[in-house]
Amino acid sequence: MLRDRRHRSAMHELTICESLFRILARERKARGFDRVHRLKLVIGRFSCLDPESLRYAFDVTSRQTFAEGALLEIEQPPGLSKCLDCGAQVEVESRLSACPQCGGYNLDPVGGDEMQLVELEVA
Repeated sequence: MLRDRRHRSAMHELTICESLFRILARERKARGFDRVHRLKLVIGRFSCLDPESLRYAFDVTSRQTFAEGALLEIEQPPGLSKCLDCGAQVEVESRLSACPQCGGYNLDPVGGDEMQLVELEVA
């Protein structure tokens, strides 16, 4: 069962990398660069993406392409939730975290599920 979960997770990250490469190919065509040297992604903690699986998938997907060997930087900000008990907007590490203000568990996620390409270094 554990192996199946890893396989599904890796497949999810592989699909994300394929989408990322479509974006990179569009940018390459529009801007005329030859190689990608570095890219930075912001992936919220609520995004259900595993950074290490994403790095592996990127390595596999980028082989023999204009992005082979590129440095993939991943920033993973905490999730944001609104506490429905005390009204505070708080940063939390997971969807199961308690409110750091009041200790309640009645949290409504309001941010932290994003995935954005924020920087691209090319030549």
